[in-house]
Amino acid sequence: MAQDNAPPPEELLAKAGVLAEALPYMRQFNGRRFVIKYGGHAMGDTNLASAFARDIVLLKQVGIEPVIVHGGGPQIGAMLERLKIKSEFIDGLRVTDEATVEIVEMVLSGSINKQIVSAINAAGGRAVGLSGKDGGLMSVRKLRRTRRETDSNIEKILDLGFVGEPSRVDPELLNTLTKSDIIPVIAPIGIGDDGATYNVNADTAAGAIASALEATRLLMLTDVTGVMDKDGELIADMGVDHARQLIADGTISGGMIPKVETCIDAVEKDVEASVIMDGRAAHSLLIEIFTEHGLGTAIWAA
Repeated sequence: MAQDNAPPPEELLAKAGVLAEALPYMRQFNGRRFVIKYGGHAMGDTNLASAFARDIVLLKQVGIEPVIVHGGGPQIGAMLERLKIKSEFIDGLRVTDEATVEIVEMVLSGSINKQIVSAINAAGGRAVGLSGKDGGLMSVRKLRRTRRETDSNIEKILDLGFVGEPSRVDPELLNTLTKSDIIPVIAPIGIGDDGATYNVNADTAAGAIASALEATRLLMLTDVTGVMDKDGELIADMGVDHARQLIADGTISGGMIPKVETCIDAVEKDVEASVIMDGRAAHSLLIEIFTEHGLGTAIWAA
């Protein structure tokens, strides 16, 4: 029996059409692993954070195995400012001394990680918070950067402190968790051979974890729509050769370069496709995964 406050028939038909469009993708991706890098302004917006948590629970419910790797740069910056600890950046990476890395770990593995876990659990999922230090998940090596002096042309090695890059990801723990009903939420903190704690760029950590899991998708939630061409139009799909060409000719520039390079590296290491997409759009994950045209820029091996 129809209710007086029921939506109009055309709205109900539209919703039914969305479900019908999603069904083939639910079948296709059942049992597949999706690594999702979660960061940017979406993390700081309460409504978007709640929507993200519900979307993750839905993915798990329909048989996809989501693994979340999160960032937290703005939150780290705010805490360092509160504690009057100065920090600087080199090539977009935070120089991390011993005092700073303690704050980074506290914020990433503590407050941010648990907020995401709590939101997913409140939405009906079962999330568990981890860092790369747990269960030997992510071993790292100290990251070094070089810079060539313009006046002398001498290459100088830059010391970023306790900033690392993944040297090995052991997928055993994640394999165990994803085969259950548990959703892993990972803070990008790793441990070096020297036993020290290192801060790892969240994009880089997500790419390494996706490769180790041979994930079907690496989904990078960002604060931009995707990769744009020279006319400012979104590029929906590209192969790795095209992506490298766009970096070489300057179409891809600035902070988008390391994101695209991470995506390229992932698809060259057995990830089916990497997608750079706008995490500020509500339900962007569902649109990307369950609709024909998706949302963002997909990078493929060929």
